[in-house]
Amino acid sequence: MPPLKPLRASRFKPRGEDRSPLPRRKFTREEYHKLAEMGVLHEDERVELIEGEIIEMALVVPEHVAEMHGLYDCIRRLFGKGYCVRMQAPLALGESEPEPDLAVVSGKFSDYLHAHPTRAVLVIEFAQSSLQYDREVKSSLYAKAGIPEYWIIDLENRRLEVYCDPVALPDAPFGYGYQTRRILTPGDTIAPLARPDRAIRVARLFTV
Repeated sequence: MPPLKPLRASRFKPRGEDRSPLPRRKFTREEYHKLAEMGVLHEDERVELIEGEIIEMALVVPEHVAEMHGLYDCIRRLFGKGYCVRMQAPLALGESEPEPDLAVVSGKFSDYLHAHPTRAVLVIEFAQSSLQYDREVKSSLYAKAGIPEYWIIDLENRRLEVYCDPVALPDAPFGYGYQTRRILTPGDTIAPLARPDRAIRVARLFTV
């Protein structure tokens, strides 16, 4: 699977000039939507807006799809009424519009008929080749947006990485990160922060 790469401006400069990278053209969410409406971004392109940059998303392999659909049902039952689980659907986070594999938001689906959610109580990403990107870039993005809890399902090593307590971190890509990070194995249990009374074995998060 190819690594995730941002769509960035050309780095070419004539000989003898400063060869530092050229400034990148950043987009607002409104401009991003306009590009899609104009057909500049094709429907079959898997991209998302991350802090003003249009980023190519990783290819979705069959295992990823199977795990995602299985976990969707599991998380939906775990949270119950008062929450809805969105699958690969946008979150409106400032000048970012990521499409996490799963996002648990409060309310009903009908609450988001006219606008994407601006917050979530839990975001989940499945990682194989994207593990480093999810750990560094995505975690900083979600922490900056104040997402209280972020899970990475590590399919390769069959582990769950749990991130909590978003704080300012100057060295993080977007200036924020998570203060708490735990790595859980299939024999451990986890209870979401929004549902502390509902624990689940990590093994159940892996459906394949």
